[in-house]
Amino acid sequence: MKKILILGGTGFVGRHVCEKIERLQWRATVPTRRLGNAQQVQMLPMVTPVEADVHDEARLARLVAGHDAVVNLVGVLHGDKAAFHKAHAEFPKKLAHACDAAGVRRIVHLSALGADANGPSMYQRSKAQGEAHLQLKSPSHDLTILRPSVMFGREDNFLNLFAKLNQRFPLIPLARAEARFQPVWVQDVAEAILRCVARADTIGKIYELCGPRVYTLRELVELSGKLSGHPSRVVAVSEKIGRMQASLFELIPGDPMMSRDNLDSMKTDNVASGHRPGLAELGIAAAELEAAVRGYFGPHSWANRLIDYRKTAGRY
Repeated sequence: MKKILILGGTGFVGRHVCEKIERLQWRATVPTRRLGNAQQVQMLPMVTPVEADVHDEARLARLVAGHDAVVNLVGVLHGDKAAFHKAHAEFPKKLAHACDAAGVRRIVHLSALGADANGPSMYQRSKAQGEAHLQLKSPSHDLTILRPSVMFGREDNFLNLFAKLNQRFPLIPLARAEARFQPVWVQDVAEAILRCVARADTIGKIYELCGPRVYTLRELVELSGKLSGHPSRVVAVSEKIGRMQASLFELIPGDPMMSRDNLDSMKTDNVASGHRPGLAELGIAAAELEAAVRGYFGPHSWANRLIDYRKTAGRY
């Protein structure tokens, strides 16, 4: 039986990884700053949430000890240079040292498609720095790096965000409307992570995890409106107007819908290079976006069917 430490296990990807670990009957430890954040995984018998600050190096070393493998899912989508550096560059460096101290070799690290030391965004550059820190220590570690494209799935902050915009506005101004993405289903990413943990032949490799089709940002916004039953008109706007919009979004408390760093990331296409292995090499048939999304999106989704049943029963 494997015992896995999942860092970032209460997040969007982590919750799916924990559900799959339960089915495999592996044991998992999931650190979290507050146990209240782990409500969606603590009901799983094979998953043990632990309240801890993983950025504390001494605490991190104690967490790593006794595990067969570490899965690193720690990451942020928005923030300033310091926030990206802490999560994506500094933390992998601390993790490498903690694994050395605990004698744990196996690390599966979730990076991002487009990670590049010379990339146009802070997000991309910090992701590349994190990879470099881990690769520097790779002689003493069994490292696998995964680079997913933008991920979609139930409760994502991607297609669901577009759907909300379509519901609220008949006209959506959109910067970088022709930016290209190759969205991947979060379930496929979670499956890929655990197959890498289990398979020694993935050690030393970098996988690009992408869906079967490339979309422009315009197409994704229009598709989310269509599938949610609230289609709107998308109008491309200039870079200047887009940055002004993003600046205003950054002033809203909480995670912004769009940031200037997000716009910078879209200067490069978020699609597979074709030079690295992907889901197919892990034996995973990438899910089609529209087929997967119909299960939880729009008028025929499970959630909306449940609301209809409640109305019929007089409980809504």
